Amino acid sequence: MSPASDKTDESPKWMSFRSLLLSSMLLRVFLIVYGEWQDAHMEVRYTDVDYIVFSDAASLMASGESPYKRTTYRYSPLLALLLVPNSIFHRSWGKFLFSASGICFSLPTLKGSTFICLIISFRQHNLFVVICLSSDLLVGLFIRKILKQRKVSEKVCTVSVMVWLLNPFTFTIGTRGNCEPIVCAMILWIIISLMKGNLSQAAFWYGLVVHFRVYPIIYALPIILVLDSKLFRSGHKPPLEGWTDTSSTEKRTFDFSVGSLFSRERIMFGLISGAVFLACNAVSFYFYGHEFLHEALLYHLTRTDPRHNFSIYFYHIYLHYERQFSALEKLISFLPQFTVQLALVFCFSQDLVFCMFLQTVAFVAFNKVITAQYFVWFYCLLPLILPWSRMKLKWEGILCMVLWIGAQTHWLLWGYMLEFKGVNVFLQLWMASLVFLAANTFVLVKIIQRHRFSPLFGQYVSSDRKNVTKLD
Repeated sequence: MSPASDKTDESPKWMSFRSLLLSSMLLRVFLIVYGEWQDAHMEVRYTDVDYIVFSDAASLMASGESPYKRTTYRYSPLLALLLVPNSIFHRSWGKFLFSASGICFSLPTLKGSTFICLIISFRQHNLFVVICLSSDLLVGLFIRKILKQRKVSEKVCTVSVMVWLLNPFTFTIGTRGNCEPIVCAMILWIIISLMKGNLSQAAFWYGLVVHFRVYPIIYALPIILVLDSKLFRSGHKPPLEGWTDTSSTEKRTFDFSVGSLFSRERIMFGLISGAVFLACNAVSFYFYGHEFLHEALLYHLTRTDPRHNFSIYFYHIYLHYERQFSALEKLISFLPQFTVQLALVFCFSQDLVFCMFLQTVAFVAFNKVITAQYFVWFYCLLPLILPWSRMKLKWEGILCMVLWIGAQTHWLLWGYMLEFKGVNVFLQLWMASLVFLAANTFVLVKIIQRHRFSPLFGQYVSSDRKNVTKLD
């Protein structure tokens, strides 16, 4: 994958980014329409159960009631607000939103881009839905933009974007009614804003995305660490580290004193993002009071779910669920997560995108509750690190994929025996969770070993040094 010549950089017409985008959009539209048919004619529904929760909460909000009257709705009121048209227009509005939102991001970013619009007729309700660029397609566009800004070749860009757009998991998640693609688009937009040197915009969206979905709080420390005042001078775009096949594998240590840690850029980012986060929470609290605080925020800190899931903690929670867990017991499970997060941040923070990817995988792997939708959180970052990987698809890449998918399938087989056959296999399911954690750890270590360290931002070169170079 060398950017040596223009010929090798060109992709076949069938593999061009525009063709890829169009075919991916048509696939998503087809899945949404098919999902409507399956829900109406088959016993197993295509629509995600969470989407039904979102819709019910939106219906309550539309009627002037609290969305938190819907049990298991534990999200920001903004999500229910976005789905209010479900009750007005069509029940699939939210699916098109999750698979068809994001114009507010794309307009300032993709000037001159052609937005492909399709009109879908729902005869049942005589409703015409105009779809403009799906949210997960928008994630694909943002992935491409980030890679192109780092001077990744066209062919490698297209292949990397395919990892997102043609991933069966990612193109079903939005069409089944899951909101994660919107969160992924917001996170990638934050990275783009940082690359452009627009700290205020990055801070605004960061505060909003943490309110919308709590988990991106883990990115706060690495973002703060890369905000070097030498790079983010007012009115200047920070220099970016370009992509080459000979990227340095030496880690660049961040060197700052306690005083420089509180630089103008870091303080500004913290104040703006904090203000947006607090403002969103304050407005939500004003309308919905303690219900909002408990369900949308505090619940996630002390969550204990006895239902079977991929987490290694589920079996212990299941065995002891009848007794109340103390606050200390609920919080102590964060200790492994916290330790791993700190280690990753202080080792890889200068390679910001790679650090965020590692953080997300580790956060999910060690979480108290793990569901399949959480995997989308790191799928959107995976294409951004592939150009810097020395891992060959044959055989290491295949080995990692087989191990990860195999461990997940092994767990799902035991889950099927428990949920659909009623067989008591809780112990076997817990052991499968341990195997899945081991597979995640193995793959993560392999990715780190085969990664070419490449800081997101280049080193600052002062004007004095440039003048000396010219004189030489």
